[in-house]
Amino acid sequence: MTTTVDLNADMGESFGPWVMGNDAAVLDIVTSANVACGQHAGDWDVMAKTMRAAAERGVGIGAHPGFPDLQGFGRRRMTLPAESLGNLVRYQLGAALGIARAEGAEVRHLKLHGALANMASEDKAVAMTCYEAALSVAPELIIMVLAGTAQQEAVAELGCRAACEIFADRAYNDDATLVDRSQPGAVIHDPEAAAARMVEMVGAGAIITESGKRIPTRIDTICLHGDTPTAVDIADHVRQALKEAGTKLKMFAGDPVSA
Repeated sequence: MTTTVDLNADMGESFGPWVMGNDAAVLDIVTSANVACGQHAGDWDVMAKTMRAAAERGVGIGAHPGFPDLQGFGRRRMTLPAESLGNLVRYQLGAALGIARAEGAEVRHLKLHGALANMASEDKAVAMTCYEAALSVAPELIIMVLAGTAQQEAVAELGCRAACEIFADRAYNDDATLVDRSQPGAVIHDPEAAAARMVEMVGAGAIITESGKRIPTRIDTICLHGDTPTAVDIADHVRQALKEAGTKLKMFAGDPVSA
């Protein structure tokens, strides 16, 4: 049974005058933050402000690269040559590393966003392209992966540091991928339901799909999205439920994944 788990959230997704989510409130709950790198969302000022706030709270900082798609919030699939996709990841990670260093902080991990993450969870070649590119820039980086998918297969093959992630507010298919957001019930909005399913999954050491199938997996971190109406309530309920169940909340170590 997993007794220690990290809580992460995607943030830094505002840009200019447009505000997305309540990062300040979520940062008081999570132990790791995935900060947008300016392509699917965010900008240089928001990135700096978010990283500064995370560092002040002792929250681990991660780069959160996605497709260059501000209008679609990075949720529209794109087909890019492998070299270009790798450079897209390097470009965003480089920005994150630079801003973090200027703030006296460090980037511990990387987590792919949106459609790019979904494609990498289905196709190991896409995952390998992204992760090899990131590691070429920062070899000690921890790669956060969607547990039980091609993303996990990729980091196992690479032998790099990794963190296996499950989602508090997303429903699962039987292959451990996320139910498409266009489908009913894909996003869970009830804080109590989200909390209960996380306690159950962490206790079982498994992803529990919509059909009831259990997929045994290593669980290092739980994603709490910051851009839904009940995001802060869900994050707070999940944190409290896990603590009451005896689970210790702590930043992930980043141990390699066995094949």
